[in-house]
Amino acid sequence: MTAEQKARLSEVIWVDPERLSGTPCFKGTRVPVQHLLDYIEGSSTIDEFFQDYPSVTREQVIQFLELGKDQLVECVSS
Repeated sequence: MTAEQKARLSEVIWVDPERLSGTPCFKGTRVPVQHLLDYIEGSSTIDEFFQDYPSVTREQVIQFLELGKDQLVECVSS
């Protein structure tokens, strides 16, 4: 992961051992990023995720998914 990618990730995700035992959450919330992945895996829509977790912004989700996509493409391309 490049320094730029880490910086972009830190705009979206925060990890604090004092909050949810250090579980990665969307920045500014107590919503674990794993919840989004569970929704997608369970065939729920992103809009359904937003209905249940309105404190997470669309921009955060899009940036998180784009970073994940970039990492996956980079991994399989090397």
